[in-house]
Amino acid sequence: MFATFSTGYAAIYAALSGISAGRCLDASAMNRLYTDLAPWFHDITHPDDYRAEAEHIGRLIDAAIDGEARTLMELGAGGGNNALHLKRRFACTLTDLSPAMLDLSQSINPECAHVVGDMRALRLGETFDVVLAHDALDYMLTVDDLHAAIATAAIHCRPGGVAVFIPDVTAETFAPGTTHGGTDRPDGGGARFLEWTHPLGPGETVARVDYALILKTPGKATEIASDTHRIGVFPQEVWLDGFARAGLTVLDIDADDPHTDEHVVFVTRRDG
Repeated sequence: MFATFSTGYAAIYAALSGISAGRCLDASAMNRLYTDLAPWFHDITHPDDYRAEAEHIGRLIDAAIDGEARTLMELGAGGGNNALHLKRRFACTLTDLSPAMLDLSQSINPECAHVVGDMRALRLGETFDVVLAHDALDYMLTVDDLHAAIATAAIHCRPGGVAVFIPDVTAETFAPGTTHGGTDRPDGGGARFLEWTHPLGPGETVARVDYALILKTPGKATEIASDTHRIGVFPQEVWLDGFARAGLTVLDIDADDPHTDEHVVFVTRRDG
């Protein structure tokens, strides 16, 4: 029904803080990594690191789809890291709340359609064989917001099509801690990050995640930046309720990736 896997370092997405379902967010409310620091995103989480994950997503789709899978819509596509690999087999439509992130995706995925939109309210008026929502889902901070995002996926998924949801955590898998990563550029520049996920208090469903970023541009002084994100942490039953409300059937297929084990994966199919 669901499993866990990771790209090594979780992609970092804009925190959608303190907003109600159905109301779109403007760029001024997003985290720095998706506004002024967006040009560093591919240095912090490199697109090449997503190849194995994208291949695994493809295998899940093959195991679940009714009919052919030719078109794919991604909600919260960010810098287009998964799409760089998925576009080899799907015609991709990539959506995100951040214009800066979609500009970054456009630089590596020029053949894909890019649409600015809020995953809780976006309506394109068409359906796709596959809808993918990755860890941008973490930034749904209320149950209403999470269910609205699930409904958006269902509305854009054709009957018999597959919707794949890959949040970082549920309440059952959440754990505080730290991780780090980053990459070097061929020109000698690059970036490093430290990610610090804080514990949840009793009864809390929104966790704080702090980032420290070290940014190196050749010929310039090294910069240090910080960003604080908030992520929603909900029990599996909340997710399952959202799928049922949206007319999505959770499939009992083996979603395990033998190489990695961090993200949670829900594979669903749109009821006819």
